[in-house]
Amino acid sequence: MRSLAPGIKLITSFSRDSWYRFVILLLTFVFYTTYHLSRKPISIVKSQLHRNCSNVIHPADLNITDNDTWCDWAPFDQNNYRNLFGVLDNCFLVAYAIGMFFSGIFGERLPLRYYLSSGMILSGIFTALFGLGFYWQIHSLWYYCLVQALNGLVQTTGWPAVVACVGNWFGKGKRGFIMGVWNSHTSVGNILGSLIAGVYVSSAWGLSFIVPGIIIAVAGVICFLFLVEKPEDVNCTPPQHHESVEQEPLLRNSSSNEEIFSTNTSTAVEMVEDHTEAISFCGALRIPGVVEFSLCLLFAKLVSYTFLYWLPLYIANVAHFDPKEAGDLSTLFDVGGIVGGILAGLISDYSGGRATTCCAMLIIAAPMLFLYNKIGQNGLPTTICMLLWCGALVNGPYALITTAVSADLGTHECLRGNSRALSTVTAIIDGTGSIGAAVGPLLAGLISPTGWNNVFYMLIAADVLACLLLSRLVYKEVRGWCGYTTRLRGFKEI
Repeated sequence: MRSLAPGIKLITSFSRDSWYRFVILLLTFVFYTTYHLSRKPISIVKSQLHRNCSNVIHPADLNITDNDTWCDWAPFDQNNYRNLFGVLDNCFLVAYAIGMFFSGIFGERLPLRYYLSSGMILSGIFTALFGLGFYWQIHSLWYYCLVQALNGLVQTTGWPAVVACVGNWFGKGKRGFIMGVWNSHTSVGNILGSLIAGVYVSSAWGLSFIVPGIIIAVAGVICFLFLVEKPEDVNCTPPQHHESVEQEPLLRNSSSNEEIFSTNTSTAVEMVEDHTEAISFCGALRIPGVVEFSLCLLFAKLVSYTFLYWLPLYIANVAHFDPKEAGDLSTLFDVGGIVGGILAGLISDYSGGRATTCCAMLIIAAPMLFLYNKIGQNGLPTTICMLLWCGALVNGPYALITTAVSADLGTHECLRGNSRALSTVTAIIDGTGSIGAAVGPLLAGLISPTGWNNVFYMLIAADVLACLLLSRLVYKEVRGWCGYTTRLRGFKEI
């Protein structure tokens, strides 16, 4: 018998279930990459909308009345341009934060494939509309604010849907590592968004939005054509979310229940059906750990999104790079975020301490932010090193909470078989975090005119508060490592 080619051996070594899981992981990775890819351009374009025009060579046939603002894009040509940028960011982020609390509720009750694909297509339309303001010569702040707000609302469809989908396909065993790798889509999207926007920012900044808008809309069509929400939809084996066999009904709400449980009594089947009702908002808040991690994410995301929206402008102002170079350099923060997210997942899987892992990284992040502000611009090698470290330590806890922690809590044992809580729990955690994401850039816009030092002091204070909010859960995890296994109200402590 002839031996198979090595590539065919590799393909056939994986089961049908494994291939489906790989495809779902890849698709959801690509989908949420495009979400972040479409959010990033605004941070790159800021330094183009308001520049030091006295250093820019102007066309000979252009009649200039103000040598300092002739190249700026109105209404961002005023001295309060930083405040206007903060307002622009907040239109997106406040709408995102408000919409997120409702998005999870809709996500539990609507087909994820329709919900996600429609959100991506609409997001592509609104992202492109922002860029079309360049070609339509729109100089109204209200236009850009309205487009940003509408885009923020439709972008809330993304996170609860992709986390719920991945949670449906993957069990708890290696969830921290798998989701740590998978969550690099956030940083990959930021990097690609920065690079794509950087290509057009100096020539035609409208394309910095139009091209990402087209990309996410095309991804939405792909989502509609290929996404499979649950393993049961294609007769694959559901994952085991808990070690106890009695806890496996977490994913029993499938069309193949009769075949899987054909040996059980009709009473057992009726009990399964009772658990398919979507969880309420208040019910999700009562899951142990949801409130603590949500509040921690509020401050962690405040820091992360301040960097997301203001880092290129900070680099351009302090290190005096041009807009494209500042945007390219800012991608190093996201490269560090990829490594930080994977390390956080690995460490938490090995130690079993999600809260402790987050707290440790937040503790180290605070002095690292201080050092970056003080010495981060002392030469290119120092800048690169500090951006990588800050990215890893800031985005590591943020990535862990929004992925593995959310999935853990959404399939917690206290739910006793209700698999329809994952999207709601994810929306609550990320929605609370999005409040911080809205406040951070706004505060940066208000504080930065008084000096960048004060912005970094604000970020350090937020890091410390995020760490303190996890102290109770860290204490419980440490007690667990020391051999204490007490239970509270019949729930297993996390």
